[in-house]
Amino acid sequence: MLLRTTDPFRDLDRLTQQLMGTTNRPAVMPMDAWREGDRFVIEFDLPGVNTDSIDLDVERNVLTVRAERVARNGDWEPLASERPRGAFSRQLVLGDNLDLERIEAAYADGVLRLVVPVAEKAKPRKIEIQQTGSGRSGDHAELTA
Repeated sequence: MLLRTTDPFRDLDRLTQQLMGTTNRPAVMPMDAWREGDRFVIEFDLPGVNTDSIDLDVERNVLTVRAERVARNGDWEPLASERPRGAFSRQLVLGDNLDLERIEAAYADGVLRLVVPVAEKAKPRKIEIQQTGSGRSGDHAELTA
């Protein structure tokens, strides 16, 4: 059985951390982001969130993630309530070198995973240099840009 004790200072501290977050951890939507070759992967922890309540939006270079964790309805008495409920959102500014038209999103086991490919224009490419003027015609060299 879970015992419930009342400590107003602890409860106030917990509420402040949930609303304002800390420097080490955001308030309600922690995330990890990394690069894997030619794509960026971003994962948001959203346990207990229904997929239908998740909304993704990209405008210019700003990605906005909105989600809602609903409160229980019915005849019940909470013994502990530490998980934040309600609507919350998070915004990320993405670089120009990403292809925002081809973002892939999947939600499983309480984790929202976004895969953002690097734009073709940002990938390294070879440029052929034609040798003209002095020298033999048809000779060329390759450079990597």
